[in-house]
Amino acid sequence: MIPLSPPVLQHMDMGLAFGLTDAGTVRPSNQDNLLMLPELNFVAVADGMGGHVGGDIASTEALLLVWKHLRGLGAPAGEAQALQQLQAAVHFANQTLFRNNAAAGLQDGYGMGTTLSGMWRPLAHGPAYVFHVGDSRIYRYRNGQLAQLTRDQTLYQQALEAGMTGMLPPRNLLLQAIGPGEDVRPDVFAQPLAPGDLYLLCSDGLYGASSQEALAAILSCAGPGNLAETCAALVEKAKQDGSRDNITAILLRCPD
Repeated sequence: MIPLSPPVLQHMDMGLAFGLTDAGTVRPSNQDNLLMLPELNFVAVADGMGGHVGGDIASTEALLLVWKHLRGLGAPAGEAQALQQLQAAVHFANQTLFRNNAAAGLQDGYGMGTTLSGMWRPLAHGPAYVFHVGDSRIYRYRNGQLAQLTRDQTLYQQALEAGMTGMLPPRNLLLQAIGPGEDVRPDVFAQPLAPGDLYLLCSDGLYGASSQEALAAILSCAGPGNLAETCAALVEKAKQDGSRDNITAILLRCPD
């Protein structure tokens, strides 16, 4: 798939951004996609659901639908309105894809679907707003520490949090996605940005086979002048560690 945003360094008010998406070493096609929009201070990744019809279409459409909704809005008056606008944009994307599934005769739970995770900063000097559905992830690398900001919406994560041991559910069984179901409850929250912050937005093909320590080691070398090389190193590390999925990464580095 041709990414919605080509691999070109993007200059935004909230920082420099660079993204890559790769089919990986196993899958014949790429159902991931990414979008970086300097005019909206917006970055996002989407991972089309493997095994479902139209996963590549779903990941592309979800990103474009959120962008379409947000670009038609005025600047929010404050945090509460920004969160409402972002939730509405995600719901708009879900409802549109769900109606398309229904029109194609695909019943609830069986249509095309995708994860969706991103950041949007509508107000200068304000926080970024994170939105998240599924098991793509957003990490923050700050002061030498890598922190996962999003929670995987999977049966596996739910089982871990419930204290289950032994035979756990497969890691890729999603509790929520954009498109297959009529209702979706995105995680939406404010994320204050600090000078020098580095954010990694990625699909599970990037983090699934690599340890958090390995990701942190690569990110520790990232600077304003080598985001492209760092992104490529992350993708290559996922391949070396045995990733069997499509691989997508966006790096966003805030000004020092």
